[in-house]
Amino acid sequence: MAEVIHGTQRRPLVTGRTLFDYADEVSAAVPASCGRSGRCRECIVEVRSGGEALSARTPSEAYLPAGFRLACQANVASADADVEFGILRRRMRILGPSEDTHTDIDPVVTVQDDLVKYGDMPVDRVRRRVLGLAVDIGTTTIAFQLIDLRTGRAVAGGAMENPQRFGGSDVMARISYERTRPGELRDALRRTLNHELRDLYTAHGIERHEVYEAVIAANTTMRDLFFGLDVAPIGESPYRSTTEHALREGRAESTTVVRLGHQVGLLVGPRARVIGVPLISGHVGGDISADLLATDFGSRPGVSLLVDIGTNTEVVVTDGTRWLAASCPAGPAFEGGLIRFGMPGADGAIERIRIEDGAFRIETIGDEPAQGICGSGLVDILAELRRTGWMSPEGRFRPGEDEILVAPDQGITFSRADASQLAQAKAANACGQRILLRRLGVTPDQVDHVYLAGGFASHLDVGNAIRIGLLADVAPERVIRVGNASLRGAEAYLLSARRRAWLEETVRRIEHVELETDPDFFDMFVDGCQFMPIAA
Repeated sequence: MAEVIHGTQRRPLVTGRTLFDYADEVSAAVPASCGRSGRCRECIVEVRSGGEALSARTPSEAYLPAGFRLACQANVASADADVEFGILRRRMRILGPSEDTHTDIDPVVTVQDDLVKYGDMPVDRVRRRVLGLAVDIGTTTIAFQLIDLRTGRAVAGGAMENPQRFGGSDVMARISYERTRPGELRDALRRTLNHELRDLYTAHGIERHEVYEAVIAANTTMRDLFFGLDVAPIGESPYRSTTEHALREGRAESTTVVRLGHQVGLLVGPRARVIGVPLISGHVGGDISADLLATDFGSRPGVSLLVDIGTNTEVVVTDGTRWLAASCPAGPAFEGGLIRFGMPGADGAIERIRIEDGAFRIETIGDEPAQGICGSGLVDILAELRRTGWMSPEGRFRPGEDEILVAPDQGITFSRADASQLAQAKAANACGQRILLRRLGVTPDQVDHVYLAGGFASHLDVGNAIRIGLLADVAPERVIRVGNASLRGAEAYLLSARRRAWLEETVRRIEHVELETDPDFFDMFVDGCQFMPIAA
């Protein structure tokens, strides 16, 4: 009998039922705010197989490419084939209020004489709370925190997958999608964020009018899509935002974007300012600028290296005098994309892997049954396969093997094709680090501080990352895992006018390096595809 499959759960296929009905049955959280009429267009799901067994697309779904449907509109039309689907907005490892409290508090939004002010300008009477919203928008994931602007304490937060996956897994694909379907990615992103904020406000008794400022830290493409700017120039040489062009041509003083809440349709106070953090250059965007704030980058003596691993990995290095930055088009492999059983860091993701006595020992997020492998697990499996000799440095498995069973009960495997995808992603990371360190005239052993940022950085085994060549071959004790530094930097931007000014000045000092222009880029990339430490 044909079945509907979601993750490891299966249900009999019954004609007339919608994918939303099945999502309810397996407790998959599919968002919707229109009573399942197709109007809100929030319940996007990815149909991975068996789409021919579903009803024809409705007009509400016309904007979605092949392989994606609205769960409320996709009815089972025949029971002739299994249908497998996945939702686009899984909740990630949820953020509670941050354990740390910011001590450098000098916000632009202040309270004086029972009035809320922007600088000297009154904007509202004091309500129960004076809050700011910090948002990190990544290509794969979105995270946010509400911050008390008077105390610097985090009030609440959350994280989920970026719902724009129907537009492609990387920024270039989304730029291309935006050309043909302008506004759809922007609307999907705003709807998603507002849906999550609405739930958060309700849970914590917060009124939207209590949120006076929002800071968006995001890569260049994600930021400009959110604000509704033209992203076409980012996809064409020299790969710059319209805001960077305006700055270079003297038409603007900064790449910072400022709008009001009602102008971008964000669920904050209608007159609240929504600020896009300034870019560095090209694809080195506002998320990396926020990283600099979060880590106080360059404040320690010696050579500092920042590596923010994601769909686009960014690298920044400084010796205190010269600053260099580059973007590495790594792709989504280490965030679960393009890997057969890859997934972001949500419940059920395998995040730790060890091979003992010829068998895999795994740990999953939330101790849930394994559903796939997230980034930290992928790094572990590569390192373990190399340690045990089950895989060569070039990614070849033992004779006769093309696929290895990792979690037998769930049928989760790791294949040579998966290793190949990860090799290319890793090579991009390796090239960025090697080229920038060489431009600065230093070797990995001369690096004093390595700041490791990104969605899975807090859970990454640093030794394994160095052994497979994902990180420069530095002493592990010099590596500081800073987790989602972009979000932390957005919080710092909310809370300190002085640090905002520092950031504006600092991003103009940084030299942007286009890796492909280095004469040794191709050779370095080929070397980087091997699972071994990065050469000096």
